[in-house]
Amino acid sequence: MTDISHEQLRQACERGDYALLLASIPYAQLIGVECTRQDQELLFRLPANKDNIGNPLLPAIHGGVIAGFMELAAAVHLLIATGAPSVPKIIDFSLDYLRAGQFRDTYARCQVWRQGRRVANVAITAWQDTEAEPIATARAHFKIQEPSKEPRP
Repeated sequence: MTDISHEQLRQACERGDYALLLASIPYAQLIGVECTRQDQELLFRLPANKDNIGNPLLPAIHGGVIAGFMELAAAVHLLIATGAPSVPKIIDFSLDYLRAGQFRDTYARCQVWRQGRRVANVAITAWQDTEAEPIATARAHFKIQEPSKEPRP
């Protein structure tokens, strides 16, 4: 993932407009990821796009696109939630496909389950019609930068 400046992150959070933040991530631009804030939660959206189809007979979104969308959502969610000084680095990603991702808009929501000094665990759910019927769920572990230690007097 591309480096994102602290200033870009601050401006995106203040304005509630994450388009500029996502514009600095080439993969987000490639697949068309969008992010909005609903109350206190972030909602990620992958608009229907013919370039993201993996099986043209169904048609269904390519599984790799779904996985990439969910991993990207988790990393951006963690970046915004923690205000981290750098983009978190992926350690592990485990994905369960529950049903085919049809050719329509796909949404994702993330939740930070645990955040330590070095590692954070994020749960991701992706759905299309209703959040109660997910197309995939995932768990991601990220290496995060430790907070800077202030010198002791």
